[in-house]
Amino acid sequence: MSEYRFHLQKYKQGNKLSCPECGMKKCFVKYIDEEGKIIFPDSVGKCDHVNRCGYHYTPKEYFHDHPDLKPESDDCFSPGDHIKKAVATPVQPSFIPSEIMEQTLTHYDINPLHRFLCGTIGQKETGRLFKLYKVGTSKKWEGSTIFWQIDSTGRVRTGKIMNYNPQNGHRIKEPQSYVTWVHAVMKTEGYHLKQCLFGEHLLSEHTDKKVMLVESEKTAIIASHFMPDFLWLATGGMNGCFNSDAMQVLRNRDVILMPDLGASNEWHNKAELLKPICKSICVSDVLEKCATEEQCNGGLDIADFLLMEETAQMILQQMIRNNPAVQLLIDIFQLEIVE
Repeated sequence: MSEYRFHLQKYKQGNKLSCPECGMKKCFVKYIDEEGKIIFPDSVGKCDHVNRCGYHYTPKEYFHDHPDLKPESDDCFSPGDHIKKAVATPVQPSFIPSEIMEQTLTHYDINPLHRFLCGTIGQKETGRLFKLYKVGTSKKWEGSTIFWQIDSTGRVRTGKIMNYNPQNGHRIKEPQSYVTWVHAVMKTEGYHLKQCLFGEHLLSEHTDKKVMLVESEKTAIIASHFMPDFLWLATGGMNGCFNSDAMQVLRNRDVILMPDLGASNEWHNKAELLKPICKSICVSDVLEKCATEEQCNGGLDIADFLLMEETAQMILQQMIRNNPAVQLLIDIFQLEIVE
């Protein structure tokens, strides 16, 4: 038995979960309460892939985000939490040369998300958004999408590589979850990943825009097309970089949190750490008000709702699928959709 009340669960066959960050199966160890009084959510734990993923959400961080649940004594935390607390100088984040990022901003013909969005919002608009958010292409898995994380100073923290179905825009999760990091693919030794918000580099360019914070990078891009009056940023997951340190870039900004369906309570709790940072903060419940029970169970996000109504580009693509000659006419006469 551990001398600490909160500690990583001892390994037993079948008790490792899928990592909430990288999606890899049977590599995530949860924290448990030795007294059995507190049941941590499945996001509180550590990924075995320290260099490839690096996800580690400790009980101390959980209670920092949920102060109403925190026990009175600090003696119950595992050694890892105390070691972290004792470090006087935080480890500085590692960076990837911007030249490497720039080299990936091409070959969109093999980028599955780019191909999907071209058939949804059009090639010109997709190109504009990929350029705006610095979305790249990886050769991994015969073509995948790189969501570069560029901080407020313009430095590249890393890039998350994800694979999508070019037909429906959904992530490919079978037979495995196709998610990894650029620094892991580069096999960079001693790389210290310190994530930042996806789209963070746009904050200085749009100082007057209200910030909309979502989980998914794809969602931020799609929502930016349909609702351009807001600046859409993503945390990279329910937890991702949603911590006090990373959120400092939102100081004195008006921020609205837009959680996926089913994550509202979690994000209401997380909103507490933003209150002393942001000029204003609120959690939107617009999705919950209009969602069906089936949609709630499916964990849909705002991008799913925005794409429910067919766009002109989607209708055109359906016409081309039904009759390929339509594409020939478009090419010959250089026709364009007029919005």
